[in-house]
Amino acid sequence: MSSATARSSNAGRKKRAPLAITLVSVGVLVVLFFIFANFYSDFLWFQQLGYTQVLTTQWVATIVMFFIGFVAMAVPVWGALQLAYRLRPVYAKLNSQLDRYQELIEPLRRLGMWGIPVLLGLFAGFSAATNWETVLMWLNATPTGQTDPQFGLDVSFYLFQLPFFREVLAFASAVVLLALICSAAVTFLYGSIQLVGRELRISKAARIQIAVLAGVYLLIQAVSVWVDQYLTLTETGSLITGASYTDVNATIPTRAILAGISVFVAILFFVTAFIGRWRLPVVGTALLLVSALLIGTAYPWVVQRFQVEPNERALEQPYIERNIDMTRDAFGVSDVKEVDYDATTDAEPGALRSDAETTASIRIIDPDLISATVTQLERFKTYYQFSPELDVDRYTIDGKVQDAVVAVREMNQGGVKEDLSWVNSSLVYTHGYGLVAAYGNQRSSDGEPVFMQSGIPSTGVLGDFEPRVYFGENSPTYSVVGGPKGGSDVELDYPSGESGETYTTFTGDAGPKLDNIFNKLVYALKFQSEQIFLSDNVNPESQILYDRSPRERVQKVAPYLTLDSDTYPSVVDGRIVWIIDGYTTSNSFPYSKTTSLSSAISNEDGNQSFLLDDINYMRNSVKATVDAYDGSVTLYSWDDKDPILQTWQKIFPSTVKPMSEMGGDLLSHVRYPEDLFKVQRDVLQRYHVTDPNKWYSDSDLWKTPADPQAKEGSSTLQPPYYLSMQMPGEDHPSYSLYTSFIPGGGGASSVLAGYLSANSNAGSKAGTVADSYGTLTLLRLPKDTTVPGPGQVQNSFNSDTAVSNLINILKQGQTEVLNGNLLTLPVGGGLLYVQPVYVKSTGETSYPLLQKVLVAFGDKIAFEDTLDEALDKLFGGDSGAEAGDQAAADGDDDSQAPPENPDSGDGDSGSETPDVPSSDLADVLADAQQAMEDKKAAMEAGDWAAYGEADKRLNEAIQKALELING
Repeated sequence: MSSATARSSNAGRKKRAPLAITLVSVGVLVVLFFIFANFYSDFLWFQQLGYTQVLTTQWVATIVMFFIGFVAMAVPVWGALQLAYRLRPVYAKLNSQLDRYQELIEPLRRLGMWGIPVLLGLFAGFSAATNWETVLMWLNATPTGQTDPQFGLDVSFYLFQLPFFREVLAFASAVVLLALICSAAVTFLYGSIQLVGRELRISKAARIQIAVLAGVYLLIQAVSVWVDQYLTLTETGSLITGASYTDVNATIPTRAILAGISVFVAILFFVTAFIGRWRLPVVGTALLLVSALLIGTAYPWVVQRFQVEPNERALEQPYIERNIDMTRDAFGVSDVKEVDYDATTDAEPGALRSDAETTASIRIIDPDLISATVTQLERFKTYYQFSPELDVDRYTIDGKVQDAVVAVREMNQGGVKEDLSWVNSSLVYTHGYGLVAAYGNQRSSDGEPVFMQSGIPSTGVLGDFEPRVYFGENSPTYSVVGGPKGGSDVELDYPSGESGETYTTFTGDAGPKLDNIFNKLVYALKFQSEQIFLSDNVNPESQILYDRSPRERVQKVAPYLTLDSDTYPSVVDGRIVWIIDGYTTSNSFPYSKTTSLSSAISNEDGNQSFLLDDINYMRNSVKATVDAYDGSVTLYSWDDKDPILQTWQKIFPSTVKPMSEMGGDLLSHVRYPEDLFKVQRDVLQRYHVTDPNKWYSDSDLWKTPADPQAKEGSSTLQPPYYLSMQMPGEDHPSYSLYTSFIPGGGGASSVLAGYLSANSNAGSKAGTVADSYGTLTLLRLPKDTTVPGPGQVQNSFNSDTAVSNLINILKQGQTEVLNGNLLTLPVGGGLLYVQPVYVKSTGETSYPLLQKVLVAFGDKIAFEDTLDEALDKLFGGDSGAEAGDQAAADGDDDSQAPPENPDSGDGDSGSETPDVPSSDLADVLADAQQAMEDKKAAMEAGDWAAYGEADKRLNEAIQKALELING
């Protein structure tokens, strides 16, 4: 290459260098701006909601912990590298191999001396930053006033202090170990450590540095081993969680001994640093290793194998008792009210007279099945939707509490027929409209639910309330709402008339303002939409709504809570609010059984996952509400004695309101949370036994029955159900949550073994919770009485000849029979099973209709049109349920009025098939078949008027068939 060409090439490189630097700088600035935009948008979101302190506390704690971790790692490692290099022997004679290593490393030495500590510091900083919660909980720890049974320490030591000590010791061990490794590498590379023949020569400076670091490392291990004594109280062994006989008499003492030996060996290393004899610490280290093997491992094994196992029941009894007491306390089941329930299996006339209120309020509307029904009757437009599974609530109507199945009509942008432009998706289709509520114990004459609140605009017995739903479980990702006063409305509010639509403009304060160019740019970047920045429809009064799921909003403002999986809507003080239960959990409660939260609360294993899944402590510490209109989040302290909540209230002061500020209307809709109840029933499967010897023998294990409606081979468990019912020994029905138990263990039967209920009536007096709320009542059924469990009852329903014949009639044509929730109620001195039966045609617009009710008591079955008829059939026409007939029909003039039933008084099981004229039945079935064919033809032709007429004829034919069958 000529010199001219070279000069030209160099000149070109010099010209390109500034351009490359500029491009890199611009790229870095763009990335930094994106990062800043994300943080700034978070700040605006929390600021609007009034929880800025929550965000800034997390930011400050994370940053401080990052710098602490960075400095705590980088400085010691840097110091170790610098000392090892500066104290190297200047004229050391190295072998040729080390000379070559030095030649390779020397050009990078300065970079390595600084780069290695910085790199390790960054890793340590990020690791420390993730533990900000552990540090803040340690700094703000709240005593519990309860001590552990082994060391006598306050339980707060295990909840807050022990996790912090473990993190600090692990971090310190890593720092010292890495410093020791770096020191050894540098001293060896630069000749402070040399292997001459069989002799290992170490310079004085290197000896002091390495010996001191080794001694410090062993001191840290000594403290760590000492702290490990306390871990035995939260470790799960082969028998229990917590320290067992072997732990108390072997493991704990030997850990204390090993800690002492570690301190002794550390001292030997410090001595070596000054006298230069390595034999002492080498021998001491060997002693430590042998001791760890013999004392730390072999001795506990010998005690367990030869002392405990031959006498396990007797020796472990006091420790099993500790485990039982602490487990029941940690999961809130220590005060379960146990009742021996001598259940009868004979359905005697008049047996239900004392339970008339309960039978009148039995919920026959299944929230898991009627979503399609509510959708067809109440959606009105395809851009609305209801949740696939509806919720259960209750309202006081004319002084009487009515169980209700409720749902919110939310926006479904996927149902918009025209092209969903940015204007439509972000400005027009912004919110849902209205809450729908149906009586839980009523149906119309054709099997539809009877609504207490419905329609657009919303009408019903719940009074006037704000119906617009901007924040819900299925809200759009984001919407831009609001506008100048007096301007035109652009948000679709609700359909009106044949084809008209009503529009509105949001007037609340629900999201960050887009009142300047910078905010518009930030959110345009956040949602990757230039329209937010460019559209003339976005004005200074506009607000942007996002993170609209109630669960997501509560989780962001209360990151320490585990939220219940079921969020439900209620009308409270003229607003639709979402109510969410929040839990504080821990895995550090001494002697308490560890439970998988995801397995316990999921109806089928593995459906959910949590950041802290294996827990051994749980409290329903917070009740939260999210306003469906403006998204405001309110947290109420529900368990103000919970030490974990008290600790977090110190970290985030003034974010949780006292329970005394809850209004009476809200209290009347608060309920006992389902997930907590599922965890408690999981614990009580074994821990309902409080006698250590009986617990040890596993002679009385229980389990939750499988869901009778689940597919064959599924591991789905029967979920708990909310019902208004009167438990034995109580004076009146209460809104409750219940579950049942069957015997557990290998070869267990499916008879009923226990029945657990939780009183969910919090009352309606502002700031005061009813004393009965949260009372857990456990009915223990006698072992010598065979009361069928849910699986057995469902099998009886399915295998009963008369029932099967009737169901086959219902299946005539192209209809599907759906079994509803199988409910269990302790009435009439025994256990009553109730199951609604729905019929659904296979048409595209079909929906389930409640047509029949199955009931069982003992081994007797009845299958009738209404619950009252079925109970009369089962209990010989004198069920005592007449007192509830009018109560059940209050919401509709003919919804529950039972037709004449000449067979209601014959006292048998109700499973006999009446005589039916076959020619008449054949004619009716032929009419039904023709109606099905007409429906199909009308659907294919798109003639929806004809489709509706055919559907009506089909329902009439099915009703006639049922009337013929019932005589």
